[in-house]
Amino acid sequence: MTHLKLFERELTPFDILFKNFFESNSPFFPAVEAKIPHPIDIYENKDGLHFEVACTGLNKEDLEIGIEGDILKISYDKSKTEGIDTEDLGLVRYIHRGIAKRSINIGYKISSQFDLSQSEAKMENGLLKISIPHSKETKTKLLEIK
Repeated sequence: MTHLKLFERELTPFDILFKNFFESNSPFFPAVEAKIPHPIDIYENKDGLHFEVACTGLNKEDLEIGIEGDILKISYDKSKTEGIDTEDLGLVRYIHRGIAKRSINIGYKISSQFDLSQSEAKMENGLLKISIPHSKETKTKLLEIK
C-alpha cells in the first residue's frame, strides 16, 4: 500500500492557536483543544490552510477580517447591524429560535509555514471562506551566540 505525501510536515497542536477576544485575559490555546464559540471548520490541503465560518444572515460588509503579524482576527458586532429587536416590542413571537446571530470576536495565531500576507476571503451562501497559502520558504533563522 502506497501513501501519498501531500504536505512537507505534519501540523503540531501549536501551529494554529485560538483566542476568544471577548475574554481579554485568556491566552491563546491550541485550536484542536479550544472550545470555539462559533461554528467554524478549519482544514489544510495542498493549497494551504482554510477556514470556513458559518455566517447565516450576514453580509460580507457586516464582517471584519484583520491580519496583524501572525494573527488572523474575525469579528462581527451584532449591535452595529441590528436595530430594535422586534421580539422585545411584541411584534414577533418566535416558535423556535435556532439560528444564532451573535457577535464574533475570535482570532488565530498562525504558524509561519502559512503566508498570511497572501490570504484571500470570500463569502459564499452564508459561509465565510478564508484561504491562507503555504509559505514559499519557511527557513529556520539561526542566531549567532555572542
